Amino acid sequence: MLFNSIDFAIFLPIVFVLYWFVTSKNLRLQNALLLVASYFFYSCWDWRFLFLLVFSTLLDYFTGLKMQEAKSKKGKWFWFWLSVIVNLGFLGVFKYYNFFVESFSEALSQIGLQVNPWTLNIILPVGISFYTFHGLSYVIDIYQGRIKAERNFVDYAVFVSFFPLLVAGPIERATHLLPQIKRQRTFDYVKAIDGLRQILWGLFKKVVIADNCAEFANQIFNNSADHSGSTLVLGAIFFAFQIYGDFSGYSDIALGTARLFGIDLLRNFAFPYFSRDIAEFWRRWHISLSFWFKDYLYIPLGGSKGGNWMRIRNTLVIFIVSGFWHGANWTFIVWGALNALFIIPSIIMKANRNNMENVAQGKLLPTVREFFQIVVTFTLTVFGWIFFRAENIGHAFQYISGIFSKSLFSIPTIQPYYIVLLIILFILIEWFGREEQYAIANLGLKWRKLFRYAFYYAIIITIFWYAGKEHQFIYFQF
Repeated sequence: MLFNSIDFAIFLPIVFVLYWFVTSKNLRLQNALLLVASYFFYSCWDWRFLFLLVFSTLLDYFTGLKMQEAKSKKGKWFWFWLSVIVNLGFLGVFKYYNFFVESFSEALSQIGLQVNPWTLNIILPVGISFYTFHGLSYVIDIYQGRIKAERNFVDYAVFVSFFPLLVAGPIERATHLLPQIKRQRTFDYVKAIDGLRQILWGLFKKVVIADNCAEFANQIFNNSADHSGSTLVLGAIFFAFQIYGDFSGYSDIALGTARLFGIDLLRNFAFPYFSRDIAEFWRRWHISLSFWFKDYLYIPLGGSKGGNWMRIRNTLVIFIVSGFWHGANWTFIVWGALNALFIIPSIIMKANRNNMENVAQGKLLPTVREFFQIVVTFTLTVFGWIFFRAENIGHAFQYISGIFSKSLFSIPTIQPYYIVLLIILFILIEWFGREEQYAIANLGLKWRKLFRYAFYYAIIITIFWYAGKEHQFIYFQF
């Protein structure tokens, strides 16, 4: 079930009404309703993979209790690693088995050994990377003594499978979400209206920006050999806005939907394309994943406590693993390594935490230096996105070589002026709202009621008028 579908437009009000008007006086019933609704939401994609979600939930719930009840470190260690190995095993089989087998077969062919690898003809379960990381963070936190195991299975199952975040995040922590699930919730009109505003802006990002950009990005990337260098640059920029509008749009809808039910999810995006360096970009892009890797991989590896060599090594590890998390393709690994190379100079010079505040905080415009930094950072990011979007490494290099040709300075063969105007409008709204949780959080709140609602209706009309061809959310495949 897609957030931008008629099915979801019917599903959400029904669950909302049952939640606040039928079960509101009983927390257990509320949570049971959320669990049933979440499993139904997931089943609408493919009911056959619901067993995998339920199994993963039971595994982590059971091993969490066993770790807490263990009377020895050895027993605790056993249950911890049972959960980790089984979870990563399922993820590995469904997501990475074919990649490893095919890569190994190709490596053997390079030395003259021909093999016929046995591959699996299976569909990647939607959201498996996200709910697996939910469970892993839970068992790691129990193992390290940060939290106690949850004894109420329904409450824990809601934490893992809460439908707004189930298939594409944000990646929640038990320390943040479980207390909210266990706490009595009352309807908050102001919070609900704020949630609707964020859903509206998320739909605009997805339907107007991402889906329209996808049409041209796909056309250019899929036929890159036929286009000029200037058109290829345009295609890379379109993909940059496609993936941002798609993923941050999903996150906005998820956060807004959760707020309708009295639950606050972790923020996942903070206007990353206004970043002044790559380190700042990664503090603002897919925030929940970045902090997950920081807490559960970077810090255990030693973090920044050692010298430059350790910091560089740990940075390379988390970026390559992050790239691999995104998909079983060498393009993602190169994309991750490339971002590590972009960020390493600032780590060596200890400048990776220079830009912690919003750009041009409290000002209308950035300085010339800040503007230049934003342009350079965006250019590096777009260059990295070429590998992320390309079909394979060869395609990526072919695409890049096509950019750096004489035709780079020609007029693009594709000239979608209306999309460019929509992107400019989008950037302006994001810029004016960059100090808020999302772009239109406070935009128009102090206007006269007539103008404020005219602004909201203008967004709604734009969504219906300029809606691109429906595309599945990009991060569903991860």
